[in-house]
Parts: sequence; C-alpha cells; structure tokens
Amino acid sequence: MSKVKSIFACTNCGATSPKWVGKCPACGKWNTFVEELVTKPTAQEEKQRSWKGPQSGSHQARAVPLNDVQTGNTQRITTPDKELNRVMGGGIVPGSIILMGGQPGIGKSTLLLQLALQINAITLYVSGEESEEQIKMRADRLGGSRSNCLVLTETNTDKILTVAQQTGPQLIVIDSIQTLSSPHIESTPGSVSQVRECAGEMQRFAKETNIPIFLIGHITKEGSIAGPKLLEHIVDTVLQFEGDQHYSIASCAPSKTALAQPMKWASTRCSRAGCARCLTPASYCCRKKTKTSAAAPWRPLWKACDPC
Repeated sequence: MSKVKSIFACTNCGATSPKWVGKCPACGKWNTFVEELVTKPTAQEEKQRSWKGPQSGSHQARAVPLNDVQTGNTQRITTPDKELNRVMGGGIVPGSIILMGGQPGIGKSTLLLQLALQINAITLYVSGEESEEQIKMRADRLGGSRSNCLVLTETNTDKILTVAQQTGPQLIVIDSIQTLSSPHIESTPGSVSQVRECAGEMQRFAKETNIPIFLIGHITKEGSIAGPKLLEHIVDTVLQFEGDQHYSIASCAPSKTALAQPMKWASTRCSRAGCARCLTPASYCCRKKTKTSAAAPWRPLWKACDPC
C-alpha cells in the first residue's frame, strides 16, 4: 500500500517544509504555506506502473567529455506559422518542453489547436478542459481536421503518457497543466504539488523520448503564470501570449529563452477563423480618419522590439 505523508508547500514559489511556517524561507512571502498530502508508491507499485521510460531499469548514467558531444544534428520541427518559427529560433527543438501562458480567452488553445491541425507531424492534443465534441467543433471552425491530429480527453498523467507511448506522436499539446493530476499526489489538480509533479513527469517523458511538449498555463490576476515559480524553471521556454480586449491583435513573446530567440515577438491577429500572421498591427488598431472626424492624439502604450 502506498505511503501517505503530509507536507506544507508554498503557493508562491513551491518550497516545501515538514511543518507550517508563517514566512516562506525561499521567497519571503507570508502565510503562503498550505498542507498537502503526498503519496509515495512502494517498490511493488513502482514496478507495476503503466508507463516506464526507456531509460529506466538497465540504463546506467555515465559522464561524457564535453568535446565528444556532437552538435548540429538536431533538426528543428518547422511549423506553418512563420511568426512562431521566428520566435522559437527557427522551429521547435525535439525533446523541448514549452510553456505558453496568457489571459483567459486570449487564444492559447486556438493557436495550438491550429498548429496541431496544420503541422506536418503526428500530434497528440490532450485536453482536460473540453470534450472531444467541443474540440471537433472548434477544429471545424478553424478549417477542418487532419488524420495526423489525435485527440485525447484525459487528466491522469499515467494514462496520458501510456497513450503517448503507444501512439508515438511527434508533438504533444497539453491543455492545460493546471488540470492534470498525478495518481502519486493526494491533492486537488492545480495545487502546488500537483503542478510540480505533473510538470516533472512531462519533462522526463520529453527528454527520454525526444518528443516536444507544449504546456498551456493559466495566469493569476497579477499576470504571472499560476502555480509554483518552479514550473517556469522546469520548462525550456516560456511564451507569454498577451493582447488587448478591445482589439484582435495579440503578441507572443518569450520570457524565458533557453531554446527561443531572445528579444523577438510575434504579432498575431485572432478571429473566428483562427490566428493569422499580422505584419502591420498598427493598421488594425488605428481607425481610418474621415472628413468629419476631428483630430485625435496618439500615444504609444506598448513597447517592443522590431519584429522584422
């Protein structure tokens, strides 16, 4: 039987403590520690896990001289979205894990579903928020579906990784990381322990199978990605999808650029038909002046680097 123990975790940074403390010793925030139950599987249950990585068991870790490591053989996965390719430094790196955060309804799920439908690769789209019928309706609105896009509605990480190992996709999209739950953690989905454990399992799967994974993340009212700060440290790249509620223009800029292009941002125009590349975002924000309209002052409120 699994061993259950109680720990206290900080909701701001994810630091843990065996007992409750008022001030987090890691981030310095007050009254952020909450109690969570963690289930540790026994040796027999670990052997019966539904998914086991190819490096488990007989694999032995060994150190390799840095000069013996060969580079230049990695081929990035090119997407049909030229703006996303430019932000990602030329495409998606195999085995990378990318976190995309943004406001509710900004177009994160639409952008990645459109990517799954248009990319020339087998894609597994995992949704913990929508049913298969809802995803199909949105796919039809975006221009139809393709046979190489697989849909899975599941929140259990063991079942998701088992299906991913059986189908062998070239790209995985998780919508969203806050809805996933690991059977080894006795806490609700979206908690600090669940987000940390689920992100760690996805990272291990991506590195061992060399399959890139997109994670959609919710944001808080302050604008930061919900969950522990450790989540942003686990992933390779963090993309912030931001926009204004009065306009259909949104920007996608990396806030963590381990495998992305620094100081670059993509401009996207979102509509009912999906997300499209926008080379002149100012033309959609500025209304055309008529003969009867009075002069109006303009002031830049959004500062970014040149996308060209």
